[in-house]
Amino acid sequence: MSETSARLLALLSLLQARRDWPGALLAERLEVSSRTVRRDVDRLRDLGYPVRASKGPDGGYRLDAGADLPPLLFDDDQAIAVAVALQTATTTVTGIEEGALRALATVRQVMPARLRQRVDALQVTTVDRYANRRTTVDSEKLIAIGMAVRAQEVLRFDYASPGAPDEWVPPRKVEPHHLVTWGGRWYLVGWDLDRKDWRTFRVDRMTPKTPTGPRFTQRELPAPDVATYISSRFHGQDQNPCKGEAILQAKASDISQWAGRGAFVEEITPTSCRLVLTAWSWTGLAATFGMFECDLEFVGPQELKDAAAQLAARYQEAAS
Repeated sequence: MSETSARLLALLSLLQARRDWPGALLAERLEVSSRTVRRDVDRLRDLGYPVRASKGPDGGYRLDAGADLPPLLFDDDQAIAVAVALQTATTTVTGIEEGALRALATVRQVMPARLRQRVDALQVTTVDRYANRRTTVDSEKLIAIGMAVRAQEVLRFDYASPGAPDEWVPPRKVEPHHLVTWGGRWYLVGWDLDRKDWRTFRVDRMTPKTPTGPRFTQRELPAPDVATYISSRFHGQDQNPCKGEAILQAKASDISQWAGRGAFVEEITPTSCRLVLTAWSWTGLAATFGMFECDLEFVGPQELKDAAAQLAARYQEAAS
């Protein structure tokens, strides 16, 4: 019996690993006969797994999605990953706290004792650096937007403008491309049909309308991938009005570790580099350059040099 159970788990693991499996290849991998594979497939069906069989010389098996959720099969690494993901899930989606806790309790209950001990040791406390920026996003709204992305259907939605929240504006019409998270918020990346350009929309400001629009052929992003596009989009918006440059007497690799997002570091010599930063104020920018424990020379602009001189005088007075 134990040998049969182990073989069923191995068979299920193989079926989950790829879409289609020829029967002969499954028999070879499991080191059994084709007749035994057929019997094991029937046993999996009795357990609720929808395994489809195709006939003919190239016949084989496929694990389809079913109406009911059968018992899940996780290896050790997958089980640990699921437990950690459930503990940290609420950092990206709000309103699912109870569901995440119940799911974690369910997964933990069916784990072997050895895995349960490892999961219990991983009590994760998430400190959200963007807690002051986080906004509530309804999970149903995320699902509606995600379905439009997957089906490649034009999405119509009302969009609350922060500049004129009470002013009526016509619904936006967008070819949705991708849902992303950035800085504690959810965004939709899509092609705005009215403005004929790529746009990003905060999901918490969107109110999707039904039904969705016609299907479309997905356009190519003006970037290699979504992550690159979003990073360049936000860093390229020049949200910080002050930009300055300095030469630091330190290795570029050392400065890069602490310069933060949006910083530009270029090696000049093995022991010096050029650093470009932005900030909300010239004084704040000068103070940021000063946090590096090395000699430096301000290149410009003049506003940065003036702010550094004022800051030096202020520190000198405070120290004396």
